[in-house]
Amino acid sequence: MTPETILYIIIAATVSLAVAVFMYGYRTTHSARHKWLFGTLRFFSFFLLLLLIINPKFRSETYTIEKPKLPVLIDNSASVTALEQRENAENFVGFLKSSEDLNDKFDIRYYGFGSELNTSDSLSFTERNTNIRKALSGVNAVYQSEIAPTVLITDGNQTFGADYEYAGTTIKNPVYTIILGDSTQYTDMRIEQLNSNRYAFLKNQFPVEVVLIYNGSETRTSDFVVTQAGSTVFRQTVSFTESNNSKIITFTLPANSVGLQKYSAHLVPVQEEKNKQNNTKQFAVEVIDQATNVLVVSSIIHPDLGALRKAITSNEQRSITFSKPAEALNKLDDYQLIILYQPDRSFSSVYSELSQLKKNTFTISGTETDWNFLNSVSGSFEKDATFQNELVTAAFNLNYGTFGTEDLGFDNFPPLNTAFGELVITVPHEILLEQYIDGIASGSALLATMELDGRRQAILDGEDFWRWRAQVYLKDGGFEAFDEFMGKLVQYLASNKRRSRLEVSHESFYYNNNPIKISAQYFDSNYVFDSRALLQIRVTNTETNEQFTFPMLLKGNYYEVDLNSLPAGSYNFTVAVDSETVSRSGNFSILDFNVEQQFLNADVTKLQRFVTNTSGEAFFVTEANKLQDALMKDERYQAIQKSEQKIVPLIDWKYLLLFIVLLLSTEWFIRKYNGLI
Repeated sequence: MTPETILYIIIAATVSLAVAVFMYGYRTTHSARHKWLFGTLRFFSFFLLLLLIINPKFRSETYTIEKPKLPVLIDNSASVTALEQRENAENFVGFLKSSEDLNDKFDIRYYGFGSELNTSDSLSFTERNTNIRKALSGVNAVYQSEIAPTVLITDGNQTFGADYEYAGTTIKNPVYTIILGDSTQYTDMRIEQLNSNRYAFLKNQFPVEVVLIYNGSETRTSDFVVTQAGSTVFRQTVSFTESNNSKIITFTLPANSVGLQKYSAHLVPVQEEKNKQNNTKQFAVEVIDQATNVLVVSSIIHPDLGALRKAITSNEQRSITFSKPAEALNKLDDYQLIILYQPDRSFSSVYSELSQLKKNTFTISGTETDWNFLNSVSGSFEKDATFQNELVTAAFNLNYGTFGTEDLGFDNFPPLNTAFGELVITVPHEILLEQYIDGIASGSALLATMELDGRRQAILDGEDFWRWRAQVYLKDGGFEAFDEFMGKLVQYLASNKRRSRLEVSHESFYYNNNPIKISAQYFDSNYVFDSRALLQIRVTNTETNEQFTFPMLLKGNYYEVDLNSLPAGSYNFTVAVDSETVSRSGNFSILDFNVEQQFLNADVTKLQRFVTNTSGEAFFVTEANKLQDALMKDERYQAIQKSEQKIVPLIDWKYLLLFIVLLLSTEWFIRKYNGLI
């Protein structure tokens, strides 16, 4: 307490004493015993009331013992079952839960992981993918500022994501790996990887590349065969030795008919192979008769152009061409979408030709844009731009309904550079991304789409969106989310197809170890997205006629259903709206490929290298006691005594108020009992 507060308390005590003496010590007829009793009660009640008014503050200090954390990451993927390690994994987790020594020393937290990290320790060992790097990064982010050695229970076989071996230097706490399986080498021939295009063009040849691997000490000869509908379309004999244990086969197949073409690649196994499931792989190609052609017209060189190329061509159904304004003039009619990057007066002839052809356009402006020229030719938007530039950030419009997309976390993306001024769109439009300046909404659009007289347009008022693509990579470890966002925008702009009230988006085929999702948008009679509709999808297996019905869940500005529970096969589907006659039908195929069943044993060598970089240790699943001894004896993991100081104002003491009420009540009852009231 401050000296000033102490002075106030002394004054309060003096005043309280004076009041008590005046009331019960000066000219009173009470007996001496009652004088002292009533005076004391009145002094304390009055003093405590004044004390509450002064409200002094006291320091409160508490001590707690905090045990070091011990996160346990458990590989919940199907490869654990395939390697016959499920029981060992469950027994090891049971040992950790029952160990009194470990539970006394550590605060143990259990996590399961497959493609994602889950906080539950419920184990099914059915996850179709394994991303060890993502699980480690997630735990490292949670416990980065704490003492938290990590126990990783896994076979070390990762099926996608960045390689976990190189994450050791970025992880703060040591990692102790429990290896599920052994390093025994078995004779095995397998299809390690098969690469093919997802799309091919009619009457063309499409390439296929296959990587074959052999584990064994003897010379072996086998046949690699590709079949379609029971007919062999490619065959090649391959030979392996202990030193020459890999083959890369590259060949082409004809695309003779439009539609989905399914193939089966098979490497004939030898008799003693333990795992024959990795000898076969299904793949498919969708044959199309034309691609969506996109032309980018630009008079400058900018990193954004590279980001456009990567995003647009991530889907093989789309091609992209770059051209200067003078070169583009005679070929505009060959493209479904024209992207105009930072137009200036050299685009004058291009705009005249686009007006006559009524082509769909996507305008991207920036610091090199000539807004005086663009205002005179755009006809859809204008900007009273100055010679100053400004940095603007984006905010996703959740009410956007022109096509289905989702927020990538735009509010955390790096700012774009644009010319200072307000963008005014003069035709009917929808804003996809709103513009913010220093965290305040500017009232202008950053990205908007327009549709008028059958012609579709979009405007992105900012350059340097290549940084957005890089940010997505830093966040997700891949560019897919950004490329998909740009792909949906390009798909909408490149099409002149009239929108229906129910739009359904799906792939022609899926691999069953990847997400199988179908999305839809439903619009009311005024073509406004209806977020209150009830959509259902009915799926029928064309081979067994078995039917499945799933609700479609609202996700932002579209509905989506996850069909990963369906087995491999060919399916027809119908999306319908409850209480409406609107529906859409289609078909897709699910190709059978379980990447988690491709492994023969644990990746012992990689796991040992990884834990060495984290200052941890590796143990086999049968060495539970060794792990316990290592954790118990390590002096780095000690409980910490923490003290917490709190400043507590007197007015927060509820019992003090109760005590004042008790004092006043006691005085009243005594006076009442003695007939003094």
